[in-house]
Amino acid sequence: MGVLGKTRSALTLPGKAINEILSFIVFSFLDILDVILCYVYKIADFFIEAEWKPCYCSPAKEAITSSGKILVSKQSETNIVSLTSTKLQLEEISDTLYKRPTVVSDVSRSTVKRLKLEGNGVQSPDKVKRGSVRSTFTINSTIVEMLHGRIRGHPSRPIPRWSDCDCKTCNSWASSSKETLFVKADGARDNMQEDVLFIHGFISSSAFWTETLFPNFSKSAKSTYRLLAIDLLGFGRSPKPNDSLYTLREHLEMIERSVIEPYKVKSFHVVAHSLGCILALALAVKYPGSVKSLTLLAPPYFPVPKGEQGTQYLMRKLAPRRVWPLIAFGSSMACWYEHVSRTICFLICKNHRIWDFITKLITRNRIRTFLIEGFCCHTHNAAWHTLHNILCGTAGKVEEYLDVVRNRLKCNVTIFHGRDDELIPVECSYHVKSRIPRARVKVVENKDHITIVVGRQEAFARELEEIWKTSSTSN
Repeated sequence: MGVLGKTRSALTLPGKAINEILSFIVFSFLDILDVILCYVYKIADFFIEAEWKPCYCSPAKEAITSSGKILVSKQSETNIVSLTSTKLQLEEISDTLYKRPTVVSDVSRSTVKRLKLEGNGVQSPDKVKRGSVRSTFTINSTIVEMLHGRIRGHPSRPIPRWSDCDCKTCNSWASSSKETLFVKADGARDNMQEDVLFIHGFISSSAFWTETLFPNFSKSAKSTYRLLAIDLLGFGRSPKPNDSLYTLREHLEMIERSVIEPYKVKSFHVVAHSLGCILALALAVKYPGSVKSLTLLAPPYFPVPKGEQGTQYLMRKLAPRRVWPLIAFGSSMACWYEHVSRTICFLICKNHRIWDFITKLITRNRIRTFLIEGFCCHTHNAAWHTLHNILCGTAGKVEEYLDVVRNRLKCNVTIFHGRDDELIPVECSYHVKSRIPRARVKVVENKDHITIVVGRQEAFARELEEIWKTSSTSN
């Protein structure tokens, strides 16, 4: 064992060096490719849809806030946009949408910053001038254009766009006059005691729960609890509006409009996975007296070190721009490259019926393809904005949510995490426990980000039933 350990240690350093060098080459190429694809899509959008589609490669505009108004200026032109409480608020928009340094600039950033701080009389860029009457910041012109269209009441583009899927599953919501989330209800209908809300993670759907847990709940649980699994805004069979920025506010409002209000939910448990954990915490903060228990699976909580910009720090943690492990490579392409990720979405999501057919053909229809369907049934617009505005954009909010859950809520908090999770490390769950000491963390050996549920659904169903039963009797 000693020799084997020394051999592994000797190979670790060269392996990391190879990963660093290879990653630098690959992602430098992707930096260039994304610029090329930007022009390719602009031309394609113009010829197919007869208009230029704005993207986050567009130059930034200066926005000055004062007395609830936003002054947007570009060259000599200025426009004043008034916001109300029912309109989008700019603080919900993550700067990672339009501030993503290239690999070369990212590598040299630390060196340049160090040289600046070492220079005499050089003010740190983190310093903020005091005494100014109004604050100035920059936002991307794409956000400004979408914001203008919303406030002026411009109709959204027809669904789907040329690069989105046009199948009935992905666009079933378009035929309905009422835009609400797709909700799969199961369990008790009459005389039910409490509700359970299931929130899936990024690029997934309600099938993550309904195809695994719902068939495995006991008769007693199904006669006691009403089970409500949703497709989040932009995913599965839920609406996928092209003019949405998929902010935290929009996601929460759709959950309220589609579940809390129509189902008259009063007292409920929440089960959430990955990105859904952020929405679960936000719901718990908004309904502190109604939440009976919080069950979080692989919560993406990365404490932000002092001096770091939260959104940018979180983006680097979630998408480290490394070719290995493969899951990090995939998340990096989805997070850092707007047009590369659109191409991947075009190849996979628009043609998901073909991939589904191939999978069933190869496996002779021996496996259920609900994971593939959940992975493919979304638009690039929904995935891109949700990833940045929810995962990255809430970097400064999650700690506040956790503190509220710790101080104001009395509900039980249980956290599950797969030991082999390469996307969200186990440390994230322990970070949550450090903010909520009463939280119980259960690390499941030999399970990853998906198999924490898939493959152990019977055992997990029993664990959930015990959590709900204990929470109901203790509250």
